[in-house]
Formats: sequence, C-alpha cells, structure tokens
Amino acid sequence: MPFGAVLAQVGGLGRFQVLQTALLAVPILLMASHNLLQNFTAAVPPHRCRVPAVPGATPAPPGATPAPPSATPASPGATSAAPRDTLRGSNTALSSPGGTSGSPGATLRSPSGAHSASDTHVTLGGTVGSPNGTNVQPDGTWGSPNDTLGPAGAMLGWPNVTLGSPDVTLGSCRRYVANVTGGARATEPCRDGWDYDRSIYVATIVTEWDLVCAYRQLRQMAQSIYMAGVLVGALVLGGLSDRFGRKAMLMWSYLQLGVMGTCTAFAPNYASYCAFRFAGGMALSGFGLSIACLVVEWIPTPYRAITVAITGFAYTLGQIILAGVAYAVPHWRWLQLSVSLPFFVFLLYSWWLAESARWLVLSGKAEQAVKVLQRVAAFNNRKEEGEKITVEMLKSNMKEELAALKSSYTVSDLVRTPVIRHIFFCLSIVWFSISFSYYGLAMDLQNFGVSIYLIQVIFGAVDFPAKVVVTVSLSYVGRRLSLMVTLFLAGLVIVANIFVPTELQTLRTALAVIGKGCLSASFNCVFLYTTELYPTPIRQTGLGFGSTMARVGGIVAPLVKMMDEYYPFLPPAVYGVAPVVAAVAAAFLPETLNTPLPDTIEEVENRTKQKPAGDPKEKIALQPQDGPPLKEP
Repeated sequence: MPFGAVLAQVGGLGRFQVLQTALLAVPILLMASHNLLQNFTAAVPPHRCRVPAVPGATPAPPGATPAPPSATPASPGATSAAPRDTLRGSNTALSSPGGTSGSPGATLRSPSGAHSASDTHVTLGGTVGSPNGTNVQPDGTWGSPNDTLGPAGAMLGWPNVTLGSPDVTLGSCRRYVANVTGGARATEPCRDGWDYDRSIYVATIVTEWDLVCAYRQLRQMAQSIYMAGVLVGALVLGGLSDRFGRKAMLMWSYLQLGVMGTCTAFAPNYASYCAFRFAGGMALSGFGLSIACLVVEWIPTPYRAITVAITGFAYTLGQIILAGVAYAVPHWRWLQLSVSLPFFVFLLYSWWLAESARWLVLSGKAEQAVKVLQRVAAFNNRKEEGEKITVEMLKSNMKEELAALKSSYTVSDLVRTPVIRHIFFCLSIVWFSISFSYYGLAMDLQNFGVSIYLIQVIFGAVDFPAKVVVTVSLSYVGRRLSLMVTLFLAGLVIVANIFVPTELQTLRTALAVIGKGCLSASFNCVFLYTTELYPTPIRQTGLGFGSTMARVGGIVAPLVKMMDEYYPFLPPAVYGVAPVVAAVAAAFLPETLNTPLPDTIEEVENRTKQKPAGDPKEKIALQPQDGPPLKEP
C-alpha cells in the first residue's frame, strides 16, 4: 500500500492524528443525544381527562393564575404557568389541548405544593355534588375511593403519583358522562383535553400537543420521521462526500444540524416540529459518515481498531450525558436547544481539520494533498520528511489507483462485481438487523418500570465493558468472529426475555441491558468492518448505504412495537431473531484483520485469491512508537 508508506513518512499515529480524532469525537457525544432525545422530549406522563369548566368553582389561589384560553404554546423563553413551574414537584399549571396553561376545572394548588382548604377538586363521577347539578365536590380528590376513577391516594401533580400507566386506565382516555344517575354509568372520550402530572416531566411534546389516546401514534410517527431524515441523509450526503470531500460535507452538516435543531426548539406546532427533526436527522447522518471516513483514512492500519473504538466510547458517554442533561433541563424546548447550539462551536473549529489526503489524491487534487501532508508532517515534528513529498512522488506511487479512477463510479458499482456485491448484501442484512433491534430496546425506556433517567444511564454504562471487550476481540480474534458472536448473544438474550415472567422485572431489565450492550458492540464491529471492506472510491457510498439500511431498521422498529397490543410476544421475538439472522450473514464476509485499506475495486476482487500476510495481531497502543516509522503491508 503506497499510501500507507506516505502516512508513516509524515508521522504515522502522530500528534496531529490524535488531536484531529479527539476533535472529531466531541460531536459524537451529542449524536446519541439527538438519536435518543425523544425518550425525554416525547415522554408520556400520567394523565387524566380534563373535566369541563365548572360555573361558580372556587377561584385559583394566588400564584396559580391560569393563562387565557387564547394563549399559544410557550417557547423556551416564555413563562405561562405559576412562578415555580420550571421546578419538579412545584405548582405547575395544567396544559389544555391548545397548549394553554390552567383550567377552571382542574385541581388548583397553593404555590407551596400543599393542598389547602380553598383548593377546588373535581371528580369524574356521575353523582350530583352541588345544588346546581354539577359534579363539583369540595372534599373530593383525584384518586379517592368515592366516585373517582383513580386508585386511592393518587394526587395529580404530586411526586408520588400512582395514577396507573398512561393510555390504559379509564381516566386516561375516557371519562364518565356527567349528570347521569342510576344504572350503568356511560362514558365518553376526553372532549376537553387532558390534565398531566408534571412532577417528573415539566413539558414534553406529548403534553403540549396532547399526543395521547387517539393521537398517541403521532408520538411514534415523529421518531420515524426523524429516522427517515437520517436515512435520506445517508443516501444524499454520503454520495456528496465522495464527490465534494469529507471536510466540506462535515462542515455543512454541522451548520445544518445547528440551525435545524434550534428551529425545532421553537417549533410552533407538531407539523413544523417533524419537518425540522427530519432535516436535523439528515445532517446528523451526514456528519457521522464524514467523521468515520476522516478517522479511518488518516489512521494507520495497526491503530485503526482502537481509534474506531474510542469514537464509539464517545457515543456511549453521550448516552450517559443525555440522562443528566435531560434531568437538569426538564422542559423539552430548552433540552432541544441545549443539544443543538454546540454544533455552531463545532463548525468554528472544523476549519482547522485536514481533508483526507487519500481522497484528495484519488480526486485529482494531488497538489492540495501535498500541502495537507506537509502540514501534517510539520505538526508531527517531521517537517523534513514532509518536504520530500512531491506531486510526482504521489502520482508515481499511486499510479494504479489513479488509473482505475478514470472511469466514473456510481451506486451501481456496489452490485456490479461479484465480490463487492456479495459484501454489499451481507452488510445490508447486518446493518438493518443491528439498528432494528437496538432501537427496539433503546426507545422503550418507559416500560422498564424504573426511573427513565436511571435506565438511560444503565443502558449507556453497559456499553463501556461491552466495547472494551469487543475492541480487544477485534484486534486479536478478528472482525468477522467478533461480529458473529456479539450478534448471536444479543439475539439469544432478547429471545430469552420472552420466557421470563413479567413479575421478575429486574431480571427482564438485566437481560435487556445485556442485549443492548451486545448490539452496541456489534455497531462498533460493523462500522470498522464496513470501512475496511469497501475500496476508497466507493467507501463513503458503501458506508452510506449501510447506514441507510440501519435507518430503515430504526424506522421499522417502532412499527413492530405497536403489534404488542395484539401479540405481546411478537416484538421481542422479532427483535431477537433479527440479530441471529445477521450473525449468519456475517459468517460469509471476508476477514480484514491486519489488512490494508483497498484503493480499487479490482484490489477487492483479487484479494479473495490472496492469503493475507503479516502479523495477525493488531497493535492496540495509542501512543506513537519510538522505532522507525510504521509501514502498512
């Protein structure tokens, strides 16, 4: 590999490579935040049908002034509730269908959160509670055993609510018809909106736009639309990166995600929210693919596995950070803004990053490649070695690769030749299955029966041991076997969860955590594996299509989850079988351990006829070596 020798000449894994990889890993921290953000911004709190306004009801106590009916949904900087409505467990005003705060028929509380004698309580029973025939009962409370729908002791807005799971109890989606006496009490849908418990979630898109009951599918639809944006981004921006360069698409993606994420935080309605999330998903896919290629194409082969693993750890740490940020910022608009504004900072320092010299040479920009390589050599204290690099030297060493690039490459090249076609189909199955099962588990945190913030931390923390083990395995066992084992174990524990009784919630959660850890390790494997299997001219396109299949899996996952209302065993069964099928497909991929990156399609086609040479064990040290420059075989 002539270009491997050039990398060694400018310092191999020098200070420049370490610093650039670190700067590229920082945005990955927030990649997890955007992918999993709807676990918090679209959380479903306990809710009840709102009782219509009652004439003559006791007015609200001071500090709990409701907003007028014409008020619009609050923006991040607006305050439409009580003075302490940004704090959990405080006196938050209740949301109406249009996003307004307060309701004359809702239970009103004092600013301290304690109930006073002047509070007005409204029950959902059909008994007459006042002389004028209305249902107001001054002594009634939410959850009292008499003429109400909730279990005893449940108070709307208290931290220790026990209102039952959302969308299940009668009070969540239906209410008793008022003024009905004797016989069976009739029910009707919630015609006046819902009241939400805000002790945990101050505001979500569910509470702001009432995405519950008949509209609950819109919550899943929003996530599917976001994943569709990620899919389109993989298709469009992946190909543009091969045409215009990794750095150019990286900077554009930073700008697009920063702008679209900020617009999402100020979205006035559900439709605009979905549109902005779609565009943000496109940008997230674009910068993820560009980062992957920049990292792989600047790192020598012996250190490639550990470098990809480090970027994977950044994604894992981002999951844990998300839990902390979401807990500290319980309002969905401010949370969305918190994970979007940093991308403007990433855009500013991305000007310093170096374009892939390998891509520059193969794109006919050898002069620019020489300048970039000399800059890298100087940064690595190898200025004299860098000055020896010339345009003629690069063209002479990469004559075969440049000759192969005279023909244009398109998407059809992924299926034109037999070996590349074989790789493409196997990797498509693997990418789809990993993402399908991963998002089936990771986007269902509210059903684990524990704090959503705690389970998010656990789901993130399990990735650390999983990725440490798989990193060592990638360097010593190989890419193919590591991928097969992690996929098979993931499928096994997910299927095993079907046979664990629902009463054993701790065991069920533990198995799900193990499965999620194995799937995360599989992501690390397939990401590195894909970049090593495809040649340089179609590497970004191949990685983009792999990511495309992953996003298709992410879109389909919530659709399968909807089937548990009819067949409870089906979603976990499908989530478990998919990784097992992917493990079988991975068995037919060629091993790439200690193999240099291919630069032409012909090189990949001929590689299966050659036996790899060299030390089968990759080095996993990250610091530069003191000996002579490393050369790729």
